[in-house]
Amino acid sequence: MARYSFRLPDIGEGIAEAEIVAWHVKIGERVEEDAQLADMMTDKATVEMESPVSGIVVELAGEVGDLIPIGSTLAVIETDGDAEAPPADTRAEQEVVAETPGAEEISVAEVAATVAAPAPAPAPAPVPAAAEHSRAVLASPAVRARAKDLGVDLSQVQAEGDRIRHADLDAFLRYSGGQGYHAPGASRARADEPIKIIGMRRKIAENMAASKRAIPHFTYVEEMDVTALEEMRADLNANRGGRPKLTMLPFLIVAICRTIPQFPMINARYDDEGGVVTRYGAVHLGMATQTDAGLMVPVIRDAQDKNVWQLASEITRLAEAARTGKAKVEELTGGTLTVTSLGPLGGIATTPVINRPEVAIIGPNKIVERPVFDGDEIRRAKLMNLSISCDHRVVDGWDAASYVQALKKLIETPVLLFAD
Repeated sequence: MARYSFRLPDIGEGIAEAEIVAWHVKIGERVEEDAQLADMMTDKATVEMESPVSGIVVELAGEVGDLIPIGSTLAVIETDGDAEAPPADTRAEQEVVAETPGAEEISVAEVAATVAAPAPAPAPAPVPAAAEHSRAVLASPAVRARAKDLGVDLSQVQAEGDRIRHADLDAFLRYSGGQGYHAPGASRARADEPIKIIGMRRKIAENMAASKRAIPHFTYVEEMDVTALEEMRADLNANRGGRPKLTMLPFLIVAICRTIPQFPMINARYDDEGGVVTRYGAVHLGMATQTDAGLMVPVIRDAQDKNVWQLASEITRLAEAARTGKAKVEELTGGTLTVTSLGPLGGIATTPVINRPEVAIIGPNKIVERPVFDGDEIRRAKLMNLSISCDHRVVDGWDAASYVQALKKLIETPVLLFAD
């Protein structure tokens, strides 16, 4: 027998550590070569770690949610032979250098003992005295059944006579302050539940906090009349053949791409440390997508080269890939501008948080029907508010407002979306 130390490989350019988001093995279990050991999350994506050898898992370097430095031991496997692994008597001599410069070297066993030991569970809350210690009570079967439904301990109910009646139970319900029972139709308070923030949720928390700390946000909101655009969309959908159904989003993306050349500072990324703003010629549009794991932002590459039908297909494909966890790393990185929409949830207005290091994010809100003045006439119109949040270090309020007004012109006169 020999022991093989599987060290976390470099799974992304510039990545110093990765988070354990799932273990697929336990200590004492057998793992086969190429079988999954763990899922590790970096700033870019989740990567599956596979075992390079077959054997028994004897050590695991941490719990779900722990951060593991690149190059440190992720798992120790007792192999069937010694061809692939160092001898057992030398395993303890293997050392891992801590990430902090100048830190002392520690053994694999010490690393595992430090990071793998779970925190002690909190002591359970005191349990009330058992019912058998309560005094004997007299009550009819109907009163007992009602008390049981309400969660009331009849030994706590004071009786006016020799037995507990419905009136006594009613008095208890009025004056007990809600302790020990719940009224019909009411729900009991749930127990407090501490939840460790790990995986995608932790990345979202870190990224959003960094964005709000570093970027002086401002948000501008404008109302747009989308009546004509909605009529055009309905006509195109009625004659789409086998093509995907069009939502508002592909039209908005076309409008965004057509106005960007006049306002290149909107389609940009800001390097804080280098003090450099890169204005991009191509629009690589991030599309905020809600998934079970949290918010992800797949990127539509070269959105400016796609028509509404192509955009609709790409939106569907990328959203599905994100929700099923099949999106590739290159499909989740490299965005230059982001669109975020709450879809059917709508909202009057939003103040979206910028997807750093981008400098702007656009959020369409729900469409509502309202009467509007059209000259001396009143007509029914479909109206939509559009929000844009910008990095005030790079984009001035005047520029953001001017850009949205250019968008408004195209959205309210949709034939211009298809004009050369």
